[in-house]
Amino acid sequence: MFHRGRRLRGTAVLREMTRETRLHPSQLIMPYFVQEGADAPEKTPIAAMPGQFRYSLRGLAAAAAADAGLGVRSCLLFGIPQKKDAAGGGAYAASGIVQQAVKLLKDTLPDLFVVTDVCLCEYTDHGHCGLVDDNGSVLNDPSLELLARTALSHAEAGADMVAPSDMMDGRIGVIRTALDENGFASLPVMSYAAKYASAYYGPFREAAGSAPRFGDRKSYQMDPANRREALREIAADLEEGADIIMVKPAGPFLDVIREARDTFDAPLAAYQVSGEYTLIKSAGELGRIDENAAALESLVGIRRAGADLVISYFTRDLLRQGLL
Repeated sequence: MFHRGRRLRGTAVLREMTRETRLHPSQLIMPYFVQEGADAPEKTPIAAMPGQFRYSLRGLAAAAAADAGLGVRSCLLFGIPQKKDAAGGGAYAASGIVQQAVKLLKDTLPDLFVVTDVCLCEYTDHGHCGLVDDNGSVLNDPSLELLARTALSHAEAGADMVAPSDMMDGRIGVIRTALDENGFASLPVMSYAAKYASAYYGPFREAAGSAPRFGDRKSYQMDPANRREALREIAADLEEGADIIMVKPAGPFLDVIREARDTFDAPLAAYQVSGEYTLIKSAGELGRIDENAAALESLVGIRRAGADLVISYFTRDLLRQGLL
């Protein structure tokens, strides 16, 4: 007698009945890029990310409303300011582009769960995620106050959750304290806890205009060769008050996602980043692969590895085609 595994694969209904890992719209978060300026086009195609756009405030409202109609339940906002400076002032200005976008979305789509990326890189003229000294070194501790101010300004605008992505040491604790002391003790923090210095971020940096003008981010983002370090970073962020932890990128780090799931009893997110999206999208456009099937398989793989939530640019397309 031998094992007859095919008994449970014979029909589509039976395969679905015995499926171990499932995708649901509530598990997916749609990223949006919103650009400042009264004269900004409603939407500007992002050449490096086919099918994705930079939106004006008006364009964002229209896109988010349409996506909500498809079943999008949550989004992650990235801001593109008109002006930048050394201290990234636009990140924490009360009238900043993300702050305006949050207010607009919560006024027009109150049921949409709005998450905000907390970082300085899109707002600094040097493109780094923290303050920089005269020698070009990124300063950890002096940057923490600005990151906390940014998170607090997002909370005051009405954000449902803040997501620090800068990878400065200690920023979760400082942000948690700032939120708690200003009446936002119930606001959750989703930490980019294990964020790697990845080659897969290229299209995003074009989309957000956030590439560093000098050097790189390897002194604060993690070495892709390290696995155990990710567990230390995650543990530190949970100790400081993170409510949800994240691994970024997702696809190249499925082993880290699995280890985080097995080690920590906390909600776990993973970010299927711009490079992952663009590789599948471009190969699909060239007819080399079935784009939809590959996108779904990649997302199922991330979920199977242990992620509870996935940030993915495919969210809208898959919902539009009824594939979720």
